[in-house]
Amino acid sequence: MSQYVLKRVGLALLTLVLLSLIIFFAGQVLPGNAGRAILGPFASQQSVVALDHKLGVDRPLVVQYWSWVSGFVRGNLGTSYQFQSPVSSFLFPALGRSLKLAAFAFVIVVPTSILGGVVAALNRGRVVDRVISTTSLSLSTVPEFVSGVALIVVFAIGLKVLPVTANAPPGSPLLTQVRYLILPAVPLVFILFGYIARMARAGTIEALDSDYVRTAMLKGLPRWLVIRRHVLRNSLLPTITVIATQTGYLIGGLVVVEALFTYPGIGSLILTAAKDKDFPMLEAGVLFIGIVYLTATLIADILYTVLNPRIRLGKAE
Repeated sequence: MSQYVLKRVGLALLTLVLLSLIIFFAGQVLPGNAGRAILGPFASQQSVVALDHKLGVDRPLVVQYWSWVSGFVRGNLGTSYQFQSPVSSFLFPALGRSLKLAAFAFVIVVPTSILGGVVAALNRGRVVDRVISTTSLSLSTVPEFVSGVALIVVFAIGLKVLPVTANAPPGSPLLTQVRYLILPAVPLVFILFGYIARMARAGTIEALDSDYVRTAMLKGLPRWLVIRRHVLRNSLLPTITVIATQTGYLIGGLVVVEALFTYPGIGSLILTAAKDKDFPMLEAGVLFIGIVYLTATLIADILYTVLNPRIRLGKAE
């Protein structure tokens, strides 16, 4: 297990290095100039050049990349061009708010989608299966901004039972915060429900058709006991990977939802940084999302191996 974990960690670190290169050089090809974006269109070219030199954006790209990465590793995320303050003072609070929204959606979608997939598999070919499968497929094709706007029109503007924005007033009690998070979480639940439910359904059907389940049935064990002991444990293993990969989406795919519901999370922060040419903020935000995604995937790989003893760790890729 230790060799397997070390190998996975090494691959994750290599992926993170490649991701940092892509993020940095992609930021360099964005149109616009940092000094001009800060000083405005009416500033003199001499002032812009002086500010570019002060920010260090006129240095060779290799030097800029090394300075950024080495600082990131030491915990120095740089200084925001737009706010002239440390990036960390904006990034970590925004990341915390996004994690709160993602966790709320996660708590809703994981049990409901797994339950839906298992119920559909146990009723394969029946009306219940067709309804769940069709619903999950339909929901996963609806973009977040479409379902989000529809939810705002119906529940916030029409029925007036939920707030339009997602940001609860400071110091609000837990139930009030939950109430504010319902509308922005539902579009995320719609998207993820289809993926997770279909995977849970496929895994359950595969387990039901396996020889060990047939043997257990022939021995006269109750159906519910066979499902609990043999089917669920094996059928949900592939679903773990799907859930982990979607965790990265829950963090990185919040831009539309956060913008629609004026939620000050990391998605909104990255969008604002891209508009303002605030490269330190943009690069740090995207890299943090990559770290969250890779960490979730690594945990899923390890957990999958622990739950599935048939995997030979010595030859695992």
